[in-house]
Amino acid sequence: MKAFIHQKDQWPEFTWNTNDFINLLSEVRNLQGRLVGKMETLGFDLRNEALLDTLTLDVLKSSEIEGEILNPDQVRSSIARKLGMEIAGAVDSDKNVEGVVEMMLDATQNCFKPLTADRLFDWHAALFPTGRSGMYKITVADWRKDTTGPMQVVSGAMGKEKVHFQAPDSELLEKEMAHFLDWFNNSKIDLVLKAAIAHLWFVTIHPFDDGNGRITRAITDLLLAQSDKSNQRYYSMSAQIRLERKQYYEMLEKTQKGDLNITSWIVWFLTCLSNALKSTETVLTKVLFKADFWRKHSETVINERQKKILNMLLDGFDGKLTSSKWAKITKCSKDSAVRDINDLISKSILQKEAAGGRSTNYELIEMPAGNKP
Repeated sequence: MKAFIHQKDQWPEFTWNTNDFINLLSEVRNLQGRLVGKMETLGFDLRNEALLDTLTLDVLKSSEIEGEILNPDQVRSSIARKLGMEIAGAVDSDKNVEGVVEMMLDATQNCFKPLTADRLFDWHAALFPTGRSGMYKITVADWRKDTTGPMQVVSGAMGKEKVHFQAPDSELLEKEMAHFLDWFNNSKIDLVLKAAIAHLWFVTIHPFDDGNGRITRAITDLLLAQSDKSNQRYYSMSAQIRLERKQYYEMLEKTQKGDLNITSWIVWFLTCLSNALKSTETVLTKVLFKADFWRKHSETVINERQKKILNMLLDGFDGKLTSSKWAKITKCSKDSAVRDINDLISKSILQKEAAGGRSTNYELIEMPAGNKP
């Protein structure tokens, strides 16, 4: 019995019923156009701020779907460095963070370049710079070899994994990927529809030992960037998939065990993308709040240490701000930190948090919507 779609005789000749999603596709295209139009009305600095926030969110959430929690400050700093942006509180980044950032930036910033096996191998090598996934040695920058058995796509914690489907055998990968890449680079269909199909097709082949999910989402972002006719990213499909992760895996499993009519998958993908486009308002609200904050305080006397911390608060400070943290971050004495804080309190910029505790915590009197707990 041929249990999975890649085992069907007509694989990979997908079919779909356009009438079932034509209105949804039109809505997505409309939302894309409105968002791009809105961003073009903003200044260069604000667009860069929104781009940095979106790319940071994309990298964090794409890794989170796989159960890997990256340090947000490292991700943001790495992206800013590679895009030539200066940000407050920049930190050094680990190799694994640098690798996933390099992959995502190559996918989006170079979205109009052809997708090749070598390019995919470069992405894979960037994701696994040590040649290992955790403690396990894996095949890097080459198709998987299935030396320990068939490749199964699973989700869930170790020991409680759920198998969603089994990928094609490794000896088929050369042919499978050649077919996929030829279609990817040469087919002429609507690019949003193409992103939906490419996502399903690549994740079905699952050509690598590890990292397939993150590479699938990078491919998706590449095609969505093409569809926007811009390498500037202002919405995150990965963040929305993370929110809808349960439904995502359920739909993948259902599709893998169905036939080659993938209409239901396309409808799910477009609905998720529509939600991602709508939720980008949170990012824009935060960016516009930050710009408005500095406009309001353009005449306020604020020293460099205060500017650094205020920008970190506006970008989404990790944890609670105390005078000790202030002193450590700005490399000043505790007394100087307390003077800085009291000065901003007197200027109605900072306030003590209402919740008490062993340490006094401080927050902005007004907080951007995206930073509220």
